[in-house]
This record gives sequence, C-alpha cells and structure tokens, in this order.
Amino acid sequence: MWLSEEQRGLGETAAEFAAEHLAPRAVEWDRDKYFPVDVLRKAAEVGFGGLYLPDDVGGSELGRLEGVLVFEALAEGCPSIAAYVSIHNMVTAMIDRFGDEDQRQAYLPRMATMEALGSYCLTEPGAGSDAAALTTRARREGDEYVLDGVKQFISGAGTSEVYVVFARTGGPGAHGISAFVVERDTRGLSFGPNEVKMGWNAQPTRQVRFDEVRVPATALLGGEGGGFPVAMSALDGGRLNIAACSLGGARTALAKTVRHLTERSAFGAPLADAQALRFRLADMRTGLEAGRTLLWRAAHACDSGDPEATALSAMAKRFCTDTGFEVANEALQLHGGYGYLAEYGVEKIVRDLRVHQILEGTNEIMQLIISRRMLAEAA
Repeated sequence: MWLSEEQRGLGETAAEFAAEHLAPRAVEWDRDKYFPVDVLRKAAEVGFGGLYLPDDVGGSELGRLEGVLVFEALAEGCPSIAAYVSIHNMVTAMIDRFGDEDQRQAYLPRMATMEALGSYCLTEPGAGSDAAALTTRARREGDEYVLDGVKQFISGAGTSEVYVVFARTGGPGAHGISAFVVERDTRGLSFGPNEVKMGWNAQPTRQVRFDEVRVPATALLGGEGGGFPVAMSALDGGRLNIAACSLGGARTALAKTVRHLTERSAFGAPLADAQALRFRLADMRTGLEAGRTLLWRAAHACDSGDPEATALSAMAKRFCTDTGFEVANEALQLHGGYGYLAEYGVEKIVRDLRVHQILEGTNEIMQLIISRRMLAEAA
C-alpha cells in the first residue's frame, strides 16, 4: 500500500518526536517508574492527544491508518509511552462518538491538549477476557448513579483526570452494562498502589476503586444498557495501535542488533560476517515487514468500513504482537550478555512488548475472533 506524502510526513514527524523526546530517557523512565506527563503534553502540541477527534474540539481528524503510522514511530522511542498515548486516544474517541455535545465540549478540548489525561476502565479482578461478566455496579438514585466495585490493571490510574467506566446497571450479560464518564476527584473514587510489573514501567498501572461513587445521570455515555457497544467500539482501534507499538519497539531492537553485529567481532571477524546470523537478521526483518503489511491492510479496512475489519484487526494484533516480541527476544539473544544489561535498552523492549500479547484481548481471544468469523462465513 502506497502512502501519501502527507502520511509519510506524519510518520516522520512522529519519528522525530520519538527520537528527540522519548528515546533518550526511555531507560531512565523505566528504571525510575516515572510517568512523563510533561512529555505527553509536548506530544499533544503536535496533534497526538486527539488523533481521531474532529477539529471543533482541537483534534487532528486522522484515520486509523495514520494512527498506526504514529504509534509505530512513537514506540521506536518508548513502547510504554506510545501505548499509553494509544489508550488516551481510545478514551477520547469513545467520548466523541457516544457522548452528547455537553460531554464532548466538557472533556475533549482538555484531552486533546492532554491537560486532562484519560483512562479506560473495563477489566476487573474477576473479569478480563470475559468482559461481559463484570460485576462493578451502578444503581440509579434519582438524578444520580451510585457506583461500587473495582477495576484492575488500569493504565494511567491516579494521574488521569477522566475515566470511562463500565458498570452493570441491569441484568447479567452484555445488555446490562452501561458506560459512565467519571472524574478523578469524585468523592469515593480511590486508587490502589502502583503495580510492580515486568514492563510498561513508564506508565502507572493501578486498581480504580469505587465506594458509593455518585455521578450525575448526565455522566452516562451512550445510554443505559448501551455500555458494551461503547467498550467494544474502542477495541479494533486499540488492537491496531498495540500492534503498531509492537512493530515499533521491535524495529528499534532490530536496529540495535544490526549495529551490534557490525561493531562486535569474534573469532577474528565481525559478527555480521557470520552467515547464520545474517539469516536470523533476514527473518527478523521479514517478519516485521509482513506484520506491517497486514497492519496497514487492517487499518484501511477500519477506515473504509470493511465488514472484515474486526477479524483483520484481530489478525494484525495477534501476528504483530507475537512477531514483535519474538524479534525483540531474538535481538536480546544476538546481543549476548550485553542484551541483558539495562543500559543497552534491549531487555526493556522485551519486557515492554511481552504484555502486548495479553492486553486489548489476549492473542488466544484474537484466534477465537478470527475463527468465529471464518465459521460464520462458512455457515
């Protein structure tokens, strides 16, 4: 697929931003578990805080293909920060699509500048892949809803100001779920400690706890009982973005590997002269190019309303996150002992990319989505 001059320029802008603002401090942020909100706001200055939003709320009005170009480039600098920017943009897109005009104007201009950050609150301690089994409840009392429950693994929690929260307002299953916009300072809302994680240390991950949290009925997003479609609407795009983040992180790991093999010698010759190692480099590059081709195909399907968009997004998410992790892990191996040292930045990429195979729907769930579509077509 050929990119337009504007699309290429957008990717270059994102790559330049990543090289200047993310890559130089990525290892430091990981070590210190530091969430660089100031850098996120710099990203918003070049349009990355409201990628899919219309101009009337300060958005960039981009499509999904442009989005994956941005996220792959940002992840070359830091997959953890790129992934958080993706989550923030998921939240803004949901409010834009399902919110009324008052909600759009109240939240989206501040979110486009990343003055206010956003978090997506679907997963619970007992409801991950089976999202429709969530147990957080919201009961109606007059002109308010009262929320009780716990959300798990919430990126940005505690720092974000805007939370799109999914809670049960009706009976069991998907039709009993509603979505709400909840602000950080709402009474009864609290946060667990920052989780100690394998990777993604440059963004906080905490529980979000609701103890008799009262929100006005106007906080409802998409109507009572309409929350599950709101939640699912974000996932195709989120899967594309996390696939792009995997490719970007892996591309950096591969570039480091090529440089290492060129500069380091063993047994009297540069490592890059070894045919066996060249074969491994070729396979790594081929995997990433194949993933990018599938990802761009899936992003185009989302932009064009192709009925295959959900299945293609699942394919891209599964293939790119598996391939990205495999390439990063191979890069660590080809660095030898140096790959295991934090200062080289490769082991961080391995740790960051591993979770991509789990979030936005595990890769096993992606296989179910793909096969379900195939069987439906055959019926």
